[in-house]
Amino acid sequence: MEERSQSHATWDCKYHVVFASKYRTKRLYGDLRRELGDLLHRLAQQKECRIEEGHLMPDHVHMLISIPPKYSVSHIVGFLKGKTALYVANKYARKRRYKGYHFWARGYFVSTTGYDEQVVRRYIRNQEKVDKASDFADLFNRSY
Repeated sequence: MEERSQSHATWDCKYHVVFASKYRTKRLYGDLRRELGDLLHRLAQQKECRIEEGHLMPDHVHMLISIPPKYSVSHIVGFLKGKTALYVANKYARKRRYKGYHFWARGYFVSTTGYDEQVVRRYIRNQEKVDKASDFADLFNRSY
């Protein structure tokens, strides 16, 4: 457990955060995917946060983020989603036909990690493998 401190608090607050693109469309690929990873790290540092683990899937983002207690999780997630949506709209709107600043879906998932941090880290690392395996399995199980 790595504790960090501010002037009057010592803390170790880590959260598993997931948020998706609008309508869960597969938008996170190519140059945008690489740029969003760097941009999310820089934006987190501006708010004294640190992204411990992260993975950008084609239609959603998983991250394990360390947030100081002076900020709420909703404030940080709103900041990250808002600034990245503005960046994407300004840089890619004409190329990819995005309408306005609507890039991310409303809402997000968050859970605290506590002592299960290693489990969350493993889950985030292996998310793409599990997702691909389930897509492959669904291809041959015609339940409709």
